[in-house]
Amino acid sequence: MNPEDICPRPDFLPTQPTQPMSPAIYPAAVYRCESPDQADQLLARTMEGYVYSREGHPNSDQLAEKCRHLHQAEQAAVVSSGMAALSVAVMAHVKAGDRVVASRHLYGKSLVLLQGELARWGAETVVVDTCNLDEVAQALTPNTRLLVAETISNPVLRVADIAQLSALAHGVGAQLLIDNSFAGPTVCRPLELGADLVMESLTKIMNGHSDVLLGLLCGRTSAWSRVAQAVTTWGFACSPFDCWLAARGLGTLALRADKAGQNAQRVAEFLAERDDVTEVHYPGLPGNPDHQLAARQFQGGCGSMVTFTLPHGRAAATRFIEAAMQIPFSPSLGDLSTTLSHPESTSHRGMTPEQRAALGISGGTIRLSVGVESAEAIRQALKTGLDACRATDRIK
Repeated sequence: MNPEDICPRPDFLPTQPTQPMSPAIYPAAVYRCESPDQADQLLARTMEGYVYSREGHPNSDQLAEKCRHLHQAEQAAVVSSGMAALSVAVMAHVKAGDRVVASRHLYGKSLVLLQGELARWGAETVVVDTCNLDEVAQALTPNTRLLVAETISNPVLRVADIAQLSALAHGVGAQLLIDNSFAGPTVCRPLELGADLVMESLTKIMNGHSDVLLGLLCGRTSAWSRVAQAVTTWGFACSPFDCWLAARGLGTLALRADKAGQNAQRVAEFLAERDDVTEVHYPGLPGNPDHQLAARQFQGGCGSMVTFTLPHGRAAATRFIEAAMQIPFSPSLGDLSTTLSHPESTSHRGMTPEQRAALGISGGTIRLSVGVESAEAIRQALKTGLDACRATDRIK
């Protein structure tokens, strides 16, 4: 037979009596169908299988199923990023004339989407302090479709009372969407507390290796009627290889999250004892305003994020970042190693100074994503940075 005919021909997988311990990667964009009737049934989802990877593929379905179990959800979908997960939730539930009530503590890009992009559709977003339940209740109206909050807010780590927010949202026929990216399912499962939808940036603690960009949306079937259509129609498909990497990352999630959470508690306690740190935000500290709520709501510690503030503003933050060389300045979170971010210059740079001040963010605010190194190594790196700031202040 002519090599020109052999080489491009699709091959059939060999049958085998044993199962691989590592799942396969399916990079195929399109799948071979037996007939038009079969293709019709596959695309209508009346038959299990695949036609075109934008509609779904084995790696995304495998990852979504594992995440569904982690969140004890009825439905789950993996999409191209955390922002894509938020976009899918909005596109599936909000139309012109509807209202969204959103926490003012949301990630900056989330607020840009909800306040800016939704306004172009003719939908209204009202921003409130979701820690003030009276303020939330006043903002909710009969045309409210979504109430959006974060389990643990970015960057000052306020904890949302999910059960109370759920009751308020359901009282006006709205649905509660919780961004759980700062917690992860080992710390909190919002659906069990009354949320209708929960999103995760799988890029963060769930994957945990800074090599994937993916998002997750989980929820109840009652909140899912248009989600699958939004994922495929708006093109939020995800890479099979990224899904395979994220599924591998999930294998160590419980171990990583537990170790990082223990380290974060020790780091927060260390920082709280320093007289050259003006504020420490961590729900695991007894003096934190949300300590009791976190104890009731979380099942696995208080997460791996710690935020603190240095006196003397941005100049002090710059000195600290330059001196604490063992902690990379990396504006993300959830990696194996401890990293830091500076909200004023990264995640919240689009806000005015007054808006940042209202959230408790100053030029001296540092956000730590605590990793799985030894707690002593992290404390020593922090001490090096803090001592350098103190020495500079003395010279002045």
